[in-house]
Amino acid sequence: MREINTQTIKETVKQLFWQANYEIGPDILEALRHGLRQEESATGRAILEQILQNNETAAGEKMPICQDTGMAVLFIKLGQDVRIVGGDFNEAVNQGVREAYTEGYLRKSLVTDPIFDRINTKDNTPAVIHLELVPGDKINILVTSKGFGSENMSRLKMMTPAEGEEGVKKFVLETVALAGPNPCPPIIVGVGIGGTLEKAAQIAKKATLRPLGRPNPDPRYAQMEKDILSEINKLGIGPGGLGGRITALAVNIDYFPAHIAGTAVVVNICCHAARHAEAEI
Repeated sequence: MREINTQTIKETVKQLFWQANYEIGPDILEALRHGLRQEESATGRAILEQILQNNETAAGEKMPICQDTGMAVLFIKLGQDVRIVGGDFNEAVNQGVREAYTEGYLRKSLVTDPIFDRINTKDNTPAVIHLELVPGDKINILVTSKGFGSENMSRLKMMTPAEGEEGVKKFVLETVALAGPNPCPPIIVGVGIGGTLEKAAQIAKKATLRPLGRPNPDPRYAQMEKDILSEINKLGIGPGGLGGRITALAVNIDYFPAHIAGTAVVVNICCHAARHAEAEI
């Protein structure tokens, strides 16, 4: 049994949210540069150049990549041979988020009640925590600051099994077309298929964080990703929604076993910043 102090968890979470909001990932940068080489629209190229310049400035000045520093979401794999000491695990995670957003001058975007008492919580907590118990004596923490320009464009559909692959492709393409310029393209499209309503949504969210250039290990799903990306980039939405061919950088599909009577499909759209970071304790 290995002991891990909540102070270590708090500090790790804090540093990860700073990293996610100040420094864009190397896979995203490479995808943006590749998109710049492929973009045929002069306006589209100009937008991509501005995005790359913005990312460089943010990293150099330790400033947020975007004004919307998102809602804190964490995917945590907790080793079953770990013993948490020094306090409450969930509070340690939220304190890390709290300090990251207050000390790092990140915009606080949460309100206490979604309908009635829309009062800002002033520290961007509580975070959304997805906790998974796994073998081992380590803690893996994957964080994302999920902006709502893109989150608002996400959609769910409960499909009949008969709709199959073509139904999924049609739904994803329709979702991106309806989103248009709103999610700040170029986008990353996460698709969760199977399970229940909430499981598919969780899968789709995590799929947006998969490193770009790493296709689904199942060649059938990998081909679906490739086909859907190609069709999305024929829509003409383009960088910034101002026209062009690079509307999406990637389509990442993941799945879970499904019930015989239905298939949940969730499309979770992520903007080009794709703010996320990961560490292991």
